[in-house]
Amino acid sequence: MFPYKGYAGKWLHVNLTTGRIEPREHDAALAEGYLGGNGFGTRLLWEQVGPEVDPLAPESLLIFATGPLCGTLVPNSGRMEVIAKSPLTGIYGDANAGGFFGPELKFAGWDAVVVTGQAPHPVYLAIADERVELRDAHDLWGLTTSQTEAAIRRAWGDPQVKTATIGPAGENRVHFAAIQITPQRSAARCGLGAVMGSKRLKAVAVRGHGPVRVADPARFHDLAVDLHRRIRANPLFPAVSAHGTPGIVTLMDTLGRFPTRNFQMGSFPEVDDISAEALEARAFVRHLACFGCPVGCDKLYRLPDGPHAGIALSSVEYETISALGSGIWNADLDSILAANRLCDELGMDTISAGRAISFAMELWEEEILNLDDTGGLVLRWGDTALVLRLLEMIAYRRGFGDLLAEGTRHAAQAIGRGAEQYAMHVKGMEIPAQDGRAQKSMGLAHATSSRGADHLKAFPTIDETGYPEEGRRRYGEQYLPEIVDPLATKHKPMLVKDGEDFGAVVDSVGVCKSGGTFVMAELYWPDIAAALEAATGMEMPVERLKRIGERIYNLQRCYNVWHGIGRTDDRLPRRFSDEPSPSGNARGQVIDLEPMLDEYYQLRGWDLATGWPTAEKLRELGLDEAAERLNLP
Repeated sequence: MFPYKGYAGKWLHVNLTTGRIEPREHDAALAEGYLGGNGFGTRLLWEQVGPEVDPLAPESLLIFATGPLCGTLVPNSGRMEVIAKSPLTGIYGDANAGGFFGPELKFAGWDAVVVTGQAPHPVYLAIADERVELRDAHDLWGLTTSQTEAAIRRAWGDPQVKTATIGPAGENRVHFAAIQITPQRSAARCGLGAVMGSKRLKAVAVRGHGPVRVADPARFHDLAVDLHRRIRANPLFPAVSAHGTPGIVTLMDTLGRFPTRNFQMGSFPEVDDISAEALEARAFVRHLACFGCPVGCDKLYRLPDGPHAGIALSSVEYETISALGSGIWNADLDSILAANRLCDELGMDTISAGRAISFAMELWEEEILNLDDTGGLVLRWGDTALVLRLLEMIAYRRGFGDLLAEGTRHAAQAIGRGAEQYAMHVKGMEIPAQDGRAQKSMGLAHATSSRGADHLKAFPTIDETGYPEEGRRRYGEQYLPEIVDPLATKHKPMLVKDGEDFGAVVDSVGVCKSGGTFVMAELYWPDIAAALEAATGMEMPVERLKRIGERIYNLQRCYNVWHGIGRTDDRLPRRFSDEPSPSGNARGQVIDLEPMLDEYYQLRGWDLATGWPTAEKLRELGLDEAAERLNLP
C-alpha cells in the first residue's frame, strides 16, 4: 500500500492501441526520489522512450502528472505537468498549466495518466472518479478546443467536467501545438498537442469528488494559512493581482527586454498601446484565478466593439503580447486579443506561433523569401489580417503555413539561403519574451534549459530590475550587488543553477511559479520542504529537497545527452552575441555566454568540454545507471 499522504496513490496506464486501461499503484521509491509532476515524467521518459522512438510514434509516451501539493490548501496549487518527447526539439519536453484540471484529477483519485499507443480512430479518455473508459470522438475531431469542451460537458450533463483538449493544430501535428486546459489555460510549449494528436486522443475529461488527504492536517493548515498571508502582504501583491503578467510590459520595454521585430530591438515605440493599462481600459471584465490562488493574475477580457467585437478570453499573458504584438511590429491591441483567442481555439503555443511569423517577416524584409516561397503572400510587418490568416494556415498546414508549422529551426533549414541566422531558437524551441542582452542570467537560462529556449526552467527573476532584499535573503550579503544587477554576469551561473533545481521541484509538487515563487518571492526551499513534510509525511530537510531537484534536472540533461545534446547546443543565436542591443537600459549590450557556461558547468559538476554530467556527479545523485547507459568514464 502506498505509504504517503498528499498523493492519490495510484495512476492510470492507457494503451490506445489495445484499448487497455490499467490502474497502477504509485511507486513509493519514485515519489521519494522524484516527487511527482515533471520528476515523475522525466523518470518514465528515461526508462521507456529512447532515441530510437520518434516523438509522434505510437510507442512514444504522453504523461499528465500532478504533484503532492496539487489540489491542497497551499497557495497556487492548481498546476500540473504534461511530459513527452518533443516533436519540436526532439529532446525532453514538458508543458505546465494551471487552472483546475490537475486538482480535479487528484480529486478523482489519480496522480497521473500515462498514455501510449495510437487509437484506431479518434477517442477521448473519460475519467469519473474510479470509472475510466475510452469513448468515441469522431464527432469531436475537427472541433476547436472550446467546442470540444462544451460538447463533452453536454454529453456528460455536467458543467463542472474539466478537460485537456487539442484543436485542429494538434490533430494536424503542428510541431508547436498546445493542449488547452480548463479554463483557457495552455500546456503550450514543446508541441505536446501534436503528440496527443498523433495518438488520435482528442481530449481527457475528468470529474472527481474525493479529498486530498495530508499527513499532518493541523500543521499543514497553519503552514498554508501563513503562506497565503505572506503572499498577500508582499509589496508586489497589489500590482500583480491587479494586472497579471501584462503588468510588466512597460517595465520590460524600459529595460530593453521586450522583444520587438524578431529580437531586432528590445523596446517597442508604441508600447503604451499594448500595455496592461491599455488592455484593461479596452477590454477588462473581471478578475479570475486558478485553483487555490490568492493572486488572481488571470482576467476575463471582452472586446466591446470593432471588427473583433464580442471576442472574449482569459489568460492574456505578457509573453503573448510580445509574440503577437511587438514581435511582429503590431500595436493593434484588438488584433492581439483576436490572435490570442484564435491560437487557443486552434490549440497552438502563442510564443512559437508568433515567433514563426516574425521570423518569416524578417526573411521577407531581408529578401530571403519571395512570392514564390510564400504562395503569393506579402509578409509585411504589422499586417494584422495576414497574421490571423497565417495562424489558420499553420494550424491546418495549408500552403506556406505548412512550413511554419514545423517550427523556425526546421523552416530555416528547409529555406536555406542564410535563413538560419534569423531563426530565434535554442535547440529548436522559439525564444520567449526576454532579451538576454538586457538580463544576462536569462540569456544563460535560455541556453541551458532542458527543453530548449525557456525562461521558466531557471526563472531568474531577482535581477530583472533588482531585488536586493530578496537577493540578500536567498543568497547572502556576499553576492550583492551583482546578483541583482541584470547587466552583470558575476554570480549568474549560480542563480541559474539554483533556479533550475528549485524549478524542477516546483514543477514536481504542483504549485505555481508565477503566483508564488516568482512574483511574490515568498515560497522558497524551506517553505516547499515544510509543506511537503506536513502533506506527505516524508522527512524532507532542505538539503534532501535540493538533492531531489538536482537529480531531476541532471536526469533531464542525461536524457538530452542520450539524444546527442552537448555544449555545442547550449548556444544562443548570433544576434545576441554579435549585435549590441539598441534599446533601453540594455543599449550597447551583448551576451558573452562562454565564460558563464564554464562556471555553470563547474557548479553543476559537468564536463567543461562536452557539457555532459560526469559519472561522479551522477553517482552522487543516485543516478549510477545513467552514467552506465551514457558510457561516462
